Amino acid sequence: MEKNVMRDIELLAKEQREVAKQLSLWGEDGDDDVSDVTDKLGVLIYEIGELEDQYIDKYDQYRITLKSIRNIEASVQPSRERKQKITDHIAQLKYKDPNSDKIIVLEQELVRAEAESLVAEAQLSNITRDKLKAAFNYQFDALREVTEKLALIAGYGKALLELLDDSPVTPGETRPAYDGYEASKQIIIDCENELANWTLDHAAVKATTSIRRATQEEYENGWAESEEEEEVEEEEPQEAVSDKVPVSA
Repeated sequence: MEKNVMRDIELLAKEQREVAKQLSLWGEDGDDDVSDVTDKLGVLIYEIGELEDQYIDKYDQYRITLKSIRNIEASVQPSRERKQKITDHIAQLKYKDPNSDKIIVLEQELVRAEAESLVAEAQLSNITRDKLKAAFNYQFDALREVTEKLALIAGYGKALLELLDDSPVTPGETRPAYDGYEASKQIIIDCENELANWTLDHAAVKATTSIRRATQEEYENGWAESEEEEEVEEEEPQEAVSDKVPVSA
């Protein structure tokens, strides 16, 4: 399944690069501004294909790390099966021959098998958590990188579009000469520098959550305050005692 995802991304990257080439070729016969801008847009779209290629490598790192959990689970399975086999054998003997001497021997074997199984299961539990976190850290870090770089490319792409004079002209009217060659060249240079200098530490988008785990001290203090509030609520209000002495008739 994961390999299918990788193949799809690989195909997408290849087609993005082909689209970039076709756009540049199509714009060659256009006016100066159209020719220049489409050529530079082709450079940016080609860069998108390159980013997706890089993402494939990091996605594969995520896939291999996640797959290692399955390999470890497979190594633990014989221990599980051995313990279950002994358990079933003991149950069968107790049913058929409750006084069999083999029961004691098998119960001793079961104790050893359970001890081995406990060690294996503990290792599996530890490694599963470690590999799961590592795998998805690869995945999410790669996603952040490719998406933020895509956002940068989109921003510089829109800057290129600003160089196109889209004001309507009347038949026979000539547009002003295009003078955006230096600007378009600088936009590409700036974009490439931004992409090259981008690091995960300087990612623009930061996740914020409203969930916060309380510390043990906060938990204990909160618990104590909660108990005090409950005690106050449980106290029944006492009736006021009048200090007036009843007057006898």
